Formats: sequence, C-alpha cells, structure tokens
Amino acid sequence: MNLTLLLSEKSARKNSSPMGKNQKNQQPIIKLENISKIYYLGDEKVKAVQNVSIDIFKKEYISILGASGSGKSTLMYLIGLLEIPTSGNIYLNNKDISKLSDKQLSELRNEYVGFVFQSFNLINKFTVWENILLPTKYRKSKINFNPEKKAEELLKQFGIYDRKDFFPNKISGGQQQRVAIARAIIMNPKILFADEPTGNLDSKTGPEILTILESLHKKFDTTIIMVTHEKEIAKRAEKQIYIKDGKLVKKYL
Repeated sequence: MNLTLLLSEKSARKNSSPMGKNQKNQQPIIKLENISKIYYLGDEKVKAVQNVSIDIFKKEYISILGASGSGKSTLMYLIGLLEIPTSGNIYLNNKDISKLSDKQLSELRNEYVGFVFQSFNLINKFTVWENILLPTKYRKSKINFNPEKKAEELLKQFGIYDRKDFFPNKISGGQQQRVAIARAIIMNPKILFADEPTGNLDSKTGPEILTILESLHKKFDTTIIMVTHEKEIAKRAEKQIYIKDGKLVKKYL
C-alpha cells in the first residue's frame, strides 16, 4: 500500500530538520508542570496521575508505555486537552490552558489535535466518507482546503476508497483504523494522539497501522504521541515515557 499521505499542498516540508535539532532553543508545543489528576469512585480516591512534568516539542514521536491501570491513558487525555488537571498547569504554545472551559478546550482540540483510539470510535450511523469529514463540520474558522477533495485523497492513499459508502460495522478492523486515522488527520493537526492504535488488530494489520503513523511523522513533521502497554511497539517511537501507578519512572519493568 502507498503510504505517502497527501495532507495538503503546503503540509510537506522538503527540508525538514531532524528531531531534536535546536530543541534547546525551542519552546515546547505542550508543557505539563506538576500535573495531577484525581478521580473519586464513591468514597475511593484514585490518583490516576501524580505530579507529572513533561515537555513536548514539535516533530517529536513519543510513546507512553505503561501497564493497564498505570495512568497512561489519563496522561494522554490531559496532554490532548480532553481532561483538565486536578492540580498543576498545562501550557499550549506557552499559554496556560489549565482552567479553560469545555467549550474553549473543544475549540483548541479542533485546531491543534487529532485522536486515534483502540476502539476506533467511528459513528456507525455515518458512512466511512461521512466519518472522515466529521471534523470539518465542527471547525468554526475558515478551512483553507477542499474537505471533499482531501477526504478522497486520504481514502485513496489508505487503500479504502472502495469502502467510502460502507458503514463502519461493515468493514474490517484494519479498515476501520485507517478510517479513524484519516478522520484524525483531515484537519492537519499539529499533534496526533494514538491510544493503543493496534490493540484491536491482528499481527499483520497492526504493523501496517504503525507504518502509517511513522510515515506521517517522517514525511510531514507530525508530532505523534502514542500510548501502549507493549514494549516492542513503544520502541518504534523515537522517545519513550514510562509511567507506573500514575508516576513517571526511569525504567519500565
């Protein structure tokens, strides 16, 4: 399958700098400062994330590795602006967004981030075509590209154009994940989050999905943050973050 993705005419950079170059002089695109997230289940207090500080720079490909219940998905939701912290501060492009309203966070997510989930999170009453175009319907500011043309290009590049009029529950898991990735990147997000992106896929399709993510990162400088519980998958990223019991640790055991 041809994995060269036509995100937009301007999105590919011919002379992109290697990851980490001049990073010391860069401001992180997202900065977490002593972040904690606490949930309450009845009378039980769950410390999902505890005093985590992370800097994430443009063009990084990061994996967050942890066992089930370690807090890795909660950490991704915090970085991805889906959750607000109980304490600590989150900065996006050096602006504190920790106390923004749900509406304000929603607007930022639509502009900055895309999500790919283990369970695909496609809407079964919409066709593949309609699912991919869905983020364009929520963008309030003017879109500087043709959404239909972009969706068509993505479908062709992912080898699923012949499935565009199918409903998600009528196509394979691998095809559903390709649809989910196409939906996540149609708005050219600055950061792409992948939560266990191969978790529901077989041993052949899983690596194909990882190759698509790697192609996005290498060809278009997309910042990617991938959550996984599998060491071998985490190693495919250029940088690993390990989490255990809601805390960052130096080594994953």
